[in-house]
Amino acid sequence: MRKEIPAPIIAVLSEHLPDLETHASLDNLFLHADAPGEPPEGSKSVKTQSWLRRINKESGDPLAVLGKLIESHMEIPDPQEPVVLFGSPLPSLDPKNAFKDKLESILSRCNLTYISGGYISDGRSAPSRSLAQLIEGRDIPAIDAEFTRALANVNSEPREAVSAACNILESIFKTYISDEGLPAPNKQDLQNVWKVVRGDLGFDPNLVQDDDLKKILSGILSVVDGIGAFRTHASSAHGQGRKLYNVKPRHARLAVHSAHTIALFVLETWDERRGAYNANNALQADV
Repeated sequence: MRKEIPAPIIAVLSEHLPDLETHASLDNLFLHADAPGEPPEGSKSVKTQSWLRRINKESGDPLAVLGKLIESHMEIPDPQEPVVLFGSPLPSLDPKNAFKDKLESILSRCNLTYISGGYISDGRSAPSRSLAQLIEGRDIPAIDAEFTRALANVNSEPREAVSAACNILESIFKTYISDEGLPAPNKQDLQNVWKVVRGDLGFDPNLVQDDDLKKILSGILSVVDGIGAFRTHASSAHGQGRKLYNVKPRHARLAVHSAHTIALFVLETWDERRGAYNANNALQADV
């Protein structure tokens, strides 16, 4: 469903982009984002507002243009340590970081999320489809959005974030087993479905000749097992026993980012294997 850039976002961009860009760099920014038409006349603020309104009128996917437009401003490093006064962080004094904060705030108010790589996820892009459908369609931006939603809970509900990251991995592995016609394990927990997937995809360090890749692959096997165990023992998915885990945001963030990396590696390996299989079938047909 086509969705236009909300007016509050147009207002923020029109107010603050001119302070960070020259006329020339502003033109290049919009043209790089595939904004339609030639640069509008007027001041930098008028130009920004006019071009954004034109995007809403003429572009087939205004949010896709918006994602590319703000990509360079959203993907700057976060400041090392925010200054805290009376228990609340002070606004950044760096204009670029301050602008990034404003963008994140206004996107959130408009129920939008920025995803690394220049993508904008609206709150309605995925609900009509299940996570399994996203995986089957290899909708990487939407799967990224699932991890983004997990990260949104890192500070307020770190246990929920750990549970969400683990659930996404489980869904990917179960979809793989189903699509590839593999026998499902008796226990459908993360560790057991992962054993089936990694065996079928050939994720066996003993089969890898390069020592460096072998070390990385061995680490991946351990990380998935660790994420599953962490969810079992420390997340909100299971009742806690006598041992109380003090799950902090940094722990949850580590689990979510690790799960995200593994998910993309599995999906890309799956697609590469499918491509080789299709190419081989086409070759046999030609013969």
